[in-house]
Amino acid sequence: MSLRVGIDVGGTNTDAVLMDGLAVVAKIKTPTTPDVTGGITTALRHILDASGTPVSAVAGVMIGTTHFTNAVVERRRLEPTAAIRLGLPATLALPPMVDWPADLADALGRHVFLCHGGNEFDGRPIAPLDKGELERAATAIAEAGVSAIAISSVFSPVNPGMEEEAAAIVRAVVPDAYVTLSNEIGRVGLLERENAGILNACLRRLARETVAAFRRAIAEMGIAAPLYLTQNDGTLMSAGFAERFPVLTFASGPTNSMRGAAFLSGRLDAMVVDVGGTTSDVGALAHGFPREASVAVDIGGVRTNFRMPDVFSFGLGGGSLVSSDPLTIGPRSVGYRITEQALVFGGDTLTTTDIAVAAGVAEIGDPTRVAHLERPFVGAAMARIQEMSEAAVDRMKTSADAVPVIVVGGGSILIAKPIAGASEMVKPDHYEAANAVGAAIAQISGEVDRVYALAGTSRDAALDEAKAEASARAAAAGADPGSVQIVDVEDVPLAYLPGNATRIRVKAVGDLALSRHAQ
Repeated sequence: MSLRVGIDVGGTNTDAVLMDGLAVVAKIKTPTTPDVTGGITTALRHILDASGTPVSAVAGVMIGTTHFTNAVVERRRLEPTAAIRLGLPATLALPPMVDWPADLADALGRHVFLCHGGNEFDGRPIAPLDKGELERAATAIAEAGVSAIAISSVFSPVNPGMEEEAAAIVRAVVPDAYVTLSNEIGRVGLLERENAGILNACLRRLARETVAAFRRAIAEMGIAAPLYLTQNDGTLMSAGFAERFPVLTFASGPTNSMRGAAFLSGRLDAMVVDVGGTTSDVGALAHGFPREASVAVDIGGVRTNFRMPDVFSFGLGGGSLVSSDPLTIGPRSVGYRITEQALVFGGDTLTTTDIAVAAGVAEIGDPTRVAHLERPFVGAAMARIQEMSEAAVDRMKTSADAVPVIVVGGGSILIAKPIAGASEMVKPDHYEAANAVGAAIAQISGEVDRVYALAGTSRDAALDEAKAEASARAAAAGADPGSVQIVDVEDVPLAYLPGNATRIRVKAVGDLALSRHAQ
């Protein structure tokens, strides 16, 4: 048996499934607990007990979490962080964190250092590294008591050597430093890549603590299988990799739901509407994977350029608050307290779930507790919910053509009629656990995004080199080398650069090679 556990920790519910190959064996939706791990333990215990599965049969545990996104958005549990940029004498006009929200920059301490170095697009140095300059910066960082450090260099995705050399110099002065190199996370644009590196660095301590808590949760259940976390491109990373690169979990929740929707419905090219307890996420599937955002993505007010799904989120969920005069729905939600506060569960707060029960489209809780709601009001609220969903789908479509729409998530009981503009509306079996299914079936990926100068080589040779490197990265991350396939190739000529330059981005994906050494 190849039993895998998929868990998705949302703001309202923690969902879990046990899968045997491609079949869902057991599933549960349980309220997310304030300490998060409590909800995970409850979910694990339920699916194992319900299926009669011994813990020794579990081959892998895959978890999707909102921990790190929430930390940035809420400005909490962030580590003071130093940003070292290698680019002098260039890049002086826009220093690190120049466009950050003031409160977030203040939370990190505004420890900014500009040093000599960096490369041109073809790898030629702008200026040599100044070891003394870097040692003075590292000394100042150590004296400030800062151990989280982000190092960025101009065009480091083309030539990462200067970032690596600078990291070695910094570590010699600050031995306990947790250093993030921007070339390992972001793409070619300097400011956005640097921002991604700084965000990653400020989350490193939280990542260690969170992953340790996840490990304790599965260890307490007696599960010795390897632990993986889901990334925002629909693939997995080992727990150790997640400790180093927590930013790669950003938006993994919607991504898990979209991957699960594709798997459960069998549709690889479609729109997905994932209705949770607090928000709804709408995105497009292309070849079974979420369509990636083509522009810089804003995370907590910070522009970044690492891979992110193109998702539109809006305030509609099963716990959304409903007011009657005037009629408003969301964005506030009772969240994981829905089983305490919603009318149908004995509470005193009117939510969208109560509206759905009153409309007769859902059988949840005690329907007599919403029998007093006036029919015109219930009908108007259901119409508003439909309108909000259809507007979101229309916003994310790239053409007026009708496309399949897959509706998933526990809150999808709210969508009672077909979406306008859909060629078909699909609500697959296990729709309420699509996010956990997406985590359980996730694969391993590797990606290359680099500018190549084609003056001394051919375009085909550069593409082959990029494909080989992306495949090697996927295998190094834990994919079975024999299953790795190239799923996306982007080749953009850069006419504004000399030397017949082209930017090549390649993504490779392979099946997880389960081993007990991934933790």
